Amino acid sequence: MSSTQSSSAPSSPQQSLTVNREIKSTPARVFEAWTSADQIPQWWGGSGVTCPEAHIDLRAGGSYRIANALPDGTITWISGVFETIEPPHLLRYTWGVEPADPNTAPSLVEVTFTATETGTLVIVNQTRIPGAAVRDMFEAGWNGCLDGLLRLMNH
Repeated sequence: MSSTQSSSAPSSPQQSLTVNREIKSTPARVFEAWTSADQIPQWWGGSGVTCPEAHIDLRAGGSYRIANALPDGTITWISGVFETIEPPHLLRYTWGVEPADPNTAPSLVEVTFTATETGTLVIVNQTRIPGAAVRDMFEAGWNGCLDGLLRLMNH
């Protein structure tokens, strides 16, 4: 199962997106892969993007940093703060690219892990995205990440 939805309010340039995948594993196992600095590099990244390094302080108020190695060799760091952690069902955290733009608030990401008859439905919802072009880039990235997670869990 794969799905993507994008939306925006006509009066606001801010965008949101929702992507999902059904993974043939338990919510606990998928949640662990999503929150483990050792496992994130095994599945993270969109097309041509790899993750050479990840740091996770998995607690409310804790931070994370994920390195994105781009095809041209540059590294872009994504970072934020965990707001809500309810293992193995919910993560809510801020999302920003370093260096942070002081004029742009970080976006918000909510990831849910729901048991199904065949595994876990993972839904990523990202809000407060500053514009359609950025939303499209994030959508491609999330789809690549979820595809990578699907491959990891199928091994």
